[in-house]
Amino acid sequence: MPSPLPPLYALRAFDVAALYGSFTRAAQTLHVTPGAISRHIRTLEESFQCQLFVRKGAAVELTDAGRALASQLRQGFATLESACDAFRATRHALRLKAPSTLTLNWLLNTMKVFVEKYSTPEVNVSSVWMDVDKVDFHQEPFDCAILLGNGQFGEQTCSQLLFDEWLAPVCAPGLVDKARDSLQTCELIHPSPDRRDWRRWLKVCSPEAMPDISKGKVFDTLDQGNQAAVGGHGVSVGDVTLSLPALENGLLVMPFSQAINTGDGYYLVWPENSPKQQGIATLCAFLLARVPDISAYVK
Repeated sequence: MPSPLPPLYALRAFDVAALYGSFTRAAQTLHVTPGAISRHIRTLEESFQCQLFVRKGAAVELTDAGRALASQLRQGFATLESACDAFRATRHALRLKAPSTLTLNWLLNTMKVFVEKYSTPEVNVSSVWMDVDKVDFHQEPFDCAILLGNGQFGEQTCSQLLFDEWLAPVCAPGLVDKARDSLQTCELIHPSPDRRDWRRWLKVCSPEAMPDISKGKVFDTLDQGNQAAVGGHGVSVGDVTLSLPALENGLLVMPFSQAINTGDGYYLVWPENSPKQQGIATLCAFLLARVPDISAYVK
C-alpha cells in the first residue's frame, strides 16, 4: 500500500514559504497566521522525518531536503494550476472528438455555421485519426464524439445517428470510361489498410470481371484515397456523404450507379450522465439539420 499523502494545505503552505523564504509572507499570501504556517511545516517535517527549514529569526532558509522537496512540489503545483485553468476555460464548452476525414469534408463548414448561429455552447473540435472509431470518456478529455460504427459504443453512453455510411467507387472524370469498361485493369486505391471498403462494395455489386483487391495503392484514410483519385492515380472507394464536396465540384465522379449501405453510420456519442446534456442536445439537433442530401447519388 502507498504511504498516505500529507495534507494538501500543509504542502501548499510549504510551497509558498519556500518561494518567499518567510513564514510571515506565506501567511499573508494564504490569508492565515504565521503560527498556522509554522504548524503546517511541522506537520510535514514529522511526516517526512526530516528538517525542511532552518529558522533564522524572522527569516527561514531551506535545508537540502527542503530544496529537493520544493523543486518537485513546484512542478506538481504548476501541473495542478494548469489543469484548473484548463477546466475553468472549458467548463461551459463542449469538447468534441471527431475523425479527421469527417472534420475536413463536413464538420468544419458545419461548425462555422453553428458558431454564427449560437453563442453557446462553445464547441472545441479535436480532429484525430482513428484506426477504430472509439472514445473513453473516463480517460479522454472529451464531452462528446462523432464516431463511425453500428451504434454500440459501450456501456453508459448515449448516441444519435447522424447519417448512414454509403460506399461507392470514385475516380477522376478522365478514368470514368475505363472504370466502367474494365475495372479489373484499373489501379485500385484502398482508403484503409485492411482494404475492407472495396471488399464490401464488390460483395454486393460484383461486376462481371472482378478486380484483384490484393493489389493497388493503400492509404490510411478516405480523404487520402480521394485525393489520390482526384489526381488520377486510380479508382478509390469512399463514403458518398464525405465525398460529396468533390463530387459536386466535379473533381470526382461515381463511375457506377450502385452505392451500398454498409450498416454502419456516423453517430454523435456522449456519456449517459453528462452534466452538459443541454449543450449536447443543441449541438445534436443542429448537426441533424445540416446532414448533406445525397439522394442524387444514392438510389
